[in-house]
Amino acid sequence: MSTARDSSNSLRSNERPSISNSAETLNPSASSSGTHGISTNKLLPHGSAPSGPLCSPARSREHDQKDDGPRRDVIRFRTSLRNTICDVMRDRGWKETDSDTDWDVFWADVHWLHEFFDKSYFSEYQRINHFRNHYELTRKDLLVKNIKRTLRAVEREHGPEAASKFDFVSQSFSLPSEHALFSEEFKRTPGAVWIMKPAGRAQGKGIFLINKLSQVNGWKRPDANKKRITGSNTSLAGNAARASQLSSAAKKNAEQEEEEGVEAYIVQRYIENPFLIGGKKFDIRAYVLVTSYAPLTVYLHRNGFCRFSNTQFSMNARDISNLYIHATNVAIQKTAPNYVAAKGCKWLLRSLKRYVATHRGQEAAETLFSEMEQLVVRALLSVQKVMINDKHCFELYGYDILVDNNLKPWLLEVNASPSLSAETAWDYDLKHAVLNDMFDVVDLEREHASHKGPRTKVGGFDLIYNDGPVQKGGNNGGHVSYLGCYCPINEAPKSRRRKREMLGHGSSS
Repeated sequence: MSTARDSSNSLRSNERPSISNSAETLNPSASSSGTHGISTNKLLPHGSAPSGPLCSPARSREHDQKDDGPRRDVIRFRTSLRNTICDVMRDRGWKETDSDTDWDVFWADVHWLHEFFDKSYFSEYQRINHFRNHYELTRKDLLVKNIKRTLRAVEREHGPEAASKFDFVSQSFSLPSEHALFSEEFKRTPGAVWIMKPAGRAQGKGIFLINKLSQVNGWKRPDANKKRITGSNTSLAGNAARASQLSSAAKKNAEQEEEEGVEAYIVQRYIENPFLIGGKKFDIRAYVLVTSYAPLTVYLHRNGFCRFSNTQFSMNARDISNLYIHATNVAIQKTAPNYVAAKGCKWLLRSLKRYVATHRGQEAAETLFSEMEQLVVRALLSVQKVMINDKHCFELYGYDILVDNNLKPWLLEVNASPSLSAETAWDYDLKHAVLNDMFDVVDLEREHASHKGPRTKVGGFDLIYNDGPVQKGGNNGGHVSYLGCYCPINEAPKSRRRKREMLGHGSSS
């Protein structure tokens, strides 16, 4: 189906993005519309998607609905958060409510979702900010499982070359279930470094690097005594009864943690050759909005950012435990002795795009950002068949991507609840703009209810997938991405005093 262009935006989706030849003077060391089948140079070969496991439509589930009459002139929102998201909803003129049922949009945390979603009844126009089983994408072990399954399905149907397009997660094993397989691989690759990550935690909590097999035992929690791990904004249900509501794979993982008294981990081959800027490692946070899994409808925001470490990168064995070198999470970096909160450790993505264009060439920069966009879509295609679609749901994901020295992007993880707290006024304005654009896409006010199909550009969000890749043109028919292209960040309507008050409340990522 074709999609219409939003004529109110000054930069239309058929304009070719350009990259300046000069890099911005930022120094981390200082602190056409329409959809089509999946084509050869997009996600899969031969203009078609594989049948079977990969392309089964997302399961659909519509809640029983109650008719509560015409919608209100004023949108009512419910949330327990007191950071940027609350400010954005208030700035839009919406009214907060603490009612359990009388709201138009509920910005819920995932713990509420797992506990109450299946017990809730939504009216026609109510919206909630998570899909029921988001953890298929946002829990690290399940994400890896789904990508591996998809890669195998593509290889069976289209061969190894097509399957290689889904090779964007470093070699991974789930612990404790794949401990024996990991041990065998570890012995086959002496000298390799691996990174251990809790399957259901965020902000760099619980991660560590290993280069000896004996170190892997650090994943165990001897004091767990069958207690669930808490403090995670992406963890699963809290007990066996709640686990019974999850997918079979998620349930198996949760029950295994219960029985063995250990926290589930993912162990991955560490990327030892990251692309460095100023001698420092960085990763990328990209904002992805999914409004439907059936059909899959995906928006990607032009503004994301790079997060830098405070310390020069080193693969020296004596530095293996130094997370200030190896982890770029702001929650970790802000504890470094040399961290300066006023400067932060971030670049806008357009700064990265210009830097790569200057040092590696414009074609290399465009290829990198195009591959990151396709990585975003392929990860979603990998989970589409298992996601429970619900028209009341939308979800803003924080994709974390690492670029190696060959300019290959690697997916680190996908966050269901990307941090909405801010460290600086610049950080606040960026997140405010992303969230405001997100609500423009969701359109709770129904200002674009008569529009046929999703709009191709809304603020900084570009429609990149609508039951097929959205064609944007390019040289020789190549894929073009607007990720990292110029997108103004206007100062949020809150006063400077208000921003100063909220800065420092909570971690940022």
